[in-house]
Amino acid sequence: MEKWDLIIVGAGAAGLTAGIYGARSGLKTLILDEKQAGGTLVIIPWVENYPGFPEGVSGEDLARRMLDQCRRFGAEVHEFEGVERLRLDNECKIVETSSANYMAESIIIASGSRHKKLGVPGEEEFEGRGVSYCALCDGAFFKGLRVLVVGGGNTAAISAIYLANLASKVYLAHRRDQLRADEIYVKDLAVRGIEILWNTEVRRIEGNSRVRSVILFNRETGDERELSVDGVFIFVGEVPNSEFAKKAGVMVDKGGYIIVDALQRTNVKGVYGAGDVTVCPIKQIGTAVGQAIIAATEAFKYVRKPYYSRES
Repeated sequence: MEKWDLIIVGAGAAGLTAGIYGARSGLKTLILDEKQAGGTLVIIPWVENYPGFPEGVSGEDLARRMLDQCRRFGAEVHEFEGVERLRLDNECKIVETSSANYMAESIIIASGSRHKKLGVPGEEEFEGRGVSYCALCDGAFFKGLRVLVVGGGNTAAISAIYLANLASKVYLAHRRDQLRADEIYVKDLAVRGIEILWNTEVRRIEGNSRVRSVILFNRETGDERELSVDGVFIFVGEVPNSEFAKKAGVMVDKGGYIIVDALQRTNVKGVYGAGDVTVCPIKQIGTAVGQAIIAATEAFKYVRKPYYSRES
């Protein structure tokens, strides 16, 4: 069983940043991810608020830069190798994956989150046949067609703006009368002619071989109506990928988010959390990066015990 100083679970913004700092500090560092490296970064069409990119940058490009930098400092990245179990009972921890077992002095859990589903009839039936959770991945299939975006945050707004370049008509349905998205995106929605359906919930998604319409419910008037669309893009929140950590004894809150302190420490000594999987209420690339820097720095101190570190 190969032994590592630091194993990072997840290769999104937090995981790759932790890899950069861990490897650069001299720790033998392994990053594991069940999917392609980059996490949710690779599905973000455009990032305008990440420092150092005044003109903006695509999420895919930012992820590639982080991955290249990570590898340049010597971190090993295993894509498509998901973590199935952690064994944290002993000082030397065991990470069990779909294809191997590893020993680790320290672990950073940066496993991110996954899309929350609406849970309405037709959603699962038409996934991949008109229902999508990624505008960048699937937007090209809806060129010249009518689409509905569901959600009220930045991801929903950015995705609607992106789809407006492809679709003939874009609707944005939000269950409240005000968006959570940043004002700059709200203004852009209006400029691009995206029709916002306020106080509106999706009750059903209907079609034959593909999506053909949605049944909408207006929370204010109590009315139901059918809207003809060819695609439904859903962005209504995230669910943390923390089940494997919880089973290993890592404490989570009632929403499943990993509880960490100001130094990103979990309740298990030598195990840290960073990024969207943690209780940090601000889910942004910048906060994920900041948390990962702290976590990797603390992991280094835990493994190497430099003279300046202190137990607290």
